[in-house]
Parts: sequence; structure tokens; C-alpha cells
Amino acid sequence: MTVQQAGRRERKKAATRQKIADTALRLFLERGYDAVGIRDVAAEADVAVTTLFSHFASKEALVFEQDEDFEHRLTRAVTDRAPNEPLIPALRREVLALVRHCTADSAAPIWRMIDASPALRKYDETVRLRHAEALAAAIAADPALTRSETVARTLARFVIDAYSLSREASDPEAALDEIFPMIEAAWAAARPAHQT
Repeated sequence: MTVQQAGRRERKKAATRQKIADTALRLFLERGYDAVGIRDVAAEADVAVTTLFSHFASKEALVFEQDEDFEHRLTRAVTDRAPNEPLIPALRREVLALVRHCTADSAAPIWRMIDASPALRKYDETVRLRHAEALAAAIAADPALTRSETVARTLARFVIDAYSLSREASDPEAALDEIFPMIEAAWAAARPAHQT
């Protein structure tokens, strides 16, 4: 297979995935999450149910179709930051961008749907835990950060909670302004003794 064929195949897969996700979200918002089944989504998107499941592991995953990108953005805030750039400002910058995206007017109906569904709220919790673990792994793997795995996991959970709390606040940026100094202080307090 040539590079061009592989590229075309990947673009086609991405387009199919996006079509399924867009169709699902439209149906969920029009009819209600619980009123729409997987077969409804597949039929409306003009794909087989097996094709839908090859792109999404569950009905809930259709709502959170961008969660993989969210996770990559968080880990890249660690791995792609400039040399000698402190960790906490890099994380704050990315969390702020994610909060702005998730608090845009267009996102409000989606979050209302999530908040109204116990299944989606539970799925959101598992997604956040997975994001925290991925972020913790990125922090722990950075030799310049010299913190224990426990500290990395704790910080990652703080950052994910900062995102959630800020997204839910009436003034998300003000909430981040309150939360991140506490995260910075916790990170500084966990500095190894030889770095004090």
C-alpha cells in the first residue's frame, strides 16, 4: 500500500467517524439521549452497526467523541512545553483553552444533556480518571520534573478537577485563577528535598 493510499484510507476513516459522531449528537439533542439507540444512529449515518462500533466502543463514547483529543492536549502540555518552561503555567494555559472550548455557547446543550443522564455522568467520571492517569504518566515520565509517581498522580487529579470545577463555575476564568495557585503551591510543596 502506498503512502497516498494509506493517507486516503485514514482520511476516509476519520470522515466516517466524524459523520457518525455528528449524527449521534444531532439525534441525541433532537430526541433525547435515552430515546435514541445505536441502531438509530447507524441508520441515520448510513453505516452498519459494526462500523459504528469499530469507531466507538459504546453509546456514551459517541457523546465524548473528542475526549481522546482532550487527553492528548493535556499530555502535550507536559511533553511539548518549551525547554525550562515551568509545568504549572503550561498546564494552566491548556486547561484554560479546554475550558473555553467546553463553555462556549454551542457546548451548553451538550453539557445539559450530560448532566441530565446518569449514564453520561458516570461515563464522564471514567473519562476524567483516564485523563488523569494519562496526564500523570506524562508528568512522571519527564526526567526534568523529578517528582514521585504519587505526586504526579495527585497533581494530575488536581488539574482534571480544576478543569471540571472551572467548567461548571459561573466565571470559569476566575475559578481557574483561584484554583491554580493552590495547584502551584501543592507542586512546590512536593519538591524533593535536594531541590529546596
